[in-house]
Order: sequence, then structure tokens, then C-alpha cells
Amino acid sequence: MNADYLPRLIDSQIKDRLGWKGAVCVEGPKWCGKTWSCLEVAKSSFMVGSPEGNFSNRRLAEENPLLALDGEVPHLVDEWQEVPGIWDAVRMEVDKRGDVGQFLLTGSSTPRKKSVMHSGTGRITKLRMGTMSLYETKDSLGNVSISSLFDGDFTDHMTGDVDLRDLAGFIVRGGWPGVLKLGEKAGIENAKDYIVSFLEEDLPRIDDDRSYRDARKMRVLLESLARNEATTASISKICADIEAATETEIKQETVGEYLEVLKRCFLVEDQEAFSFSARSRTRLKLAPKRHLTDPSLACALMSLTPEKLLGDLNTFGFLFEALVEHDLKIYAQAIGGRILHYQDYSGKEIDAVLELEDGRWGAFEIKLGARQIDKAADNLLKISKKINEDNPVNAPVFLAVICGLSNAAYRRKDGVYVLPLTALRP
Repeated sequence: MNADYLPRLIDSQIKDRLGWKGAVCVEGPKWCGKTWSCLEVAKSSFMVGSPEGNFSNRRLAEENPLLALDGEVPHLVDEWQEVPGIWDAVRMEVDKRGDVGQFLLTGSSTPRKKSVMHSGTGRITKLRMGTMSLYETKDSLGNVSISSLFDGDFTDHMTGDVDLRDLAGFIVRGGWPGVLKLGEKAGIENAKDYIVSFLEEDLPRIDDDRSYRDARKMRVLLESLARNEATTASISKICADIEAATETEIKQETVGEYLEVLKRCFLVEDQEAFSFSARSRTRLKLAPKRHLTDPSLACALMSLTPEKLLGDLNTFGFLFEALVEHDLKIYAQAIGGRILHYQDYSGKEIDAVLELEDGRWGAFEIKLGARQIDKAADNLLKISKKINEDNPVNAPVFLAVICGLSNAAYRRKDGVYVLPLTALRP
């Protein structure tokens, strides 16, 4: 056990799944804390990427993947994707033992399907882990429960003043557990190093396809994603950005391949579009919002500091939205839901939709400043009214505005909640 370990919301999910699956694979970006979380549960471990003995663990696993599985259960195999044969060995061993809670796997990238013989269905369950939310870093009071909103359990209360400079600091620092105690500057430099490390070290090792090895175009693609953070920017727009910056042509198919590489390395995540049942008369757009896995990476790619954000409130607003949606995704997963967005062909949009497994959903508008609350609430009410008129079965359970600078959590007279980001928990 690590005395300095900050508990994560995913911890209980890992324990729960070990109770009904033979193996649990925790996936996510490098340095987000996967190994630390799994070591809190594991009784033994095998570190594939350990440099000890001139990387003897990797060589042993390549010779015989079963050697990586020897140990008291639950047994952790860290960074299994470095030796893809481990996946099939785990699947076979789970079948052989016929028991749950046998293995934990962590992975920072997804091998191509040709590297893995079997999907693992029925034996291995996957969990997605991201960087830390403000509730996990202790920067949110956590006195407003999102899950309680679905039950109407809410009481107005003061949550304290929020400093705009603090919000800017949270964005540029990011949710990387290894830098939380090292200060803001360390967080900024870490995000820059993360991008450089990916381009110079990880990208060339993805696979043998040379089309993925143009680090210059990949960086320009990442910069385009940063400028279009929290939007539904099309691939054609991203192509135009790359062509303008590199003065060379690039096909949309190539950009699509680059995006798939970024997804496989957990650097880019799609916030999918919300859709009603087939009976609904409302036609919705299906383009996803694209996010870098942590808002700090967008700041690093655009050379942003807290002071620069304070001087550019428009960019600040987009990155604040990215921060909120990053945290909402973590909170949604903790309560068995998912985060989507709403956009219809009449031009109406909802920043974030939290949908539970039973189909109930709540709608969130995200605004940095308190002066924007009235407009955001009015937008939610108009869309909700349209949905109710179309098909009341599809109506949201609640409407809420998440605000950066509100000093209270309260329910307006029109029924819309106003919630400070720094007060939220699952």
C-alpha cells in the first residue's frame, strides 16, 4: 500500500469487477495512475516494462507469456501491450482456473487486432481510466452529488467564492497524479514533455506502418485538435489546418488514420452525440466532440499559461468547457452512465448530456462566468420544451448550468440548477 496514494473513483469499480470477472484490464493514457490504482488491489505484480536486468521481464514474457502470470491473485501485469501474447495467455489461464478475480492488466495503448488472437469476451472486462478529476485532486468540495439530481435530492447552499486564476491553474496543471504536489510550473512543463515524448518515443513504436511516423504532421494535427477543443470540428477542417501549416497536401483518410492512432494511445477521446429512440421526430447531428485526454495538453500545444488564459477569455471558456466535460465523464462512469452532447439540425445545442443505463438523462450547459447563467438556462428550457412537445418520454430528468464562478449551488425558480464545478462529485 502507498501511503501517499490519493484514492480514485475507479478504485471501487476495479474491486467490483474483480468480483465477477476473471480479469480486469484498466486502460488509459500513460501516467494517469493506472499502476498505482491497481497496486492498491493486487497481491502480486509483473512489470513488463521494468528496466531491471536489462529488461529481463519483457524477454521472459516474449519467450513464454505464462511466466508473466505467476503470482498471488489478484496478480497485476503492468503494460501488457508491450508483449501482446500476454492477452491470450490471460484468457486461456482464466478458462483453465475457472475462477474470478485472477488478474489485473494495465495498458497505455491498444495493439492492432492482428497482434491479439482473441477478444477476451467473457473472461476479461475493460475499464477506462483518465487523469484525475477536481474531486479526486481535492480541488472540488464534493458537496453536490450529480447522482442525487436524478432523484430530486437537492438543497440550496453556499459553496464559497471561486477565483478565476485558480480555475486557469487547474486547466494548465491538468489531472496528472505525479505532479499534484510539485506545483503549477511542474504541471505545465509535464504537459509539454508529454507531447514531446509521444511524438519522439511512442509514435515511432506504434507499429510498422510508416504512415504514422510523420511527427511533424502529427504535431500539427494535435495543435489543430487543441485549437478546436470541445467542438465538433470536421476532418476536412483539420485537413485544412495541417495543409496550411505544412504547405503539403494530406488526405482525409490519412487524417482519419492519424486520429485512430491517437485514440489507440488514449490521447484523444470522442464525446459521442446523444440520440433519442427511433420514434422521435427530432433529427440530431451525430458528429462527436473531440477532446484531448487532459485539458493541460491543449494548453501545452498552444503554449498557454494561466496569465494568457486570463487575457483571452474566449479561449478560457472553451478550455473550461473541456475541463468540465473531462470531469463529468469520470463522474458519469462512477455512477454507471456516460457523457454525450446534443446538437440538432435547427442549431440548438446542449454542451453535455449525462445518460444513465436505465435511459434517464440530465442536460448541462457549461459557462465560465455567472453573467452567462440566464442565457444558458433559457437555452436548456427551450430545448427541453421542444423535446417534451415532440415526445415526452424523451424528456430530461433535470436541467443544470455548471458555472465556473458561482459561489452557491441552487435551484432557480424556473427549475434549472446552477452548480459550481468546484462543488461537484458523482
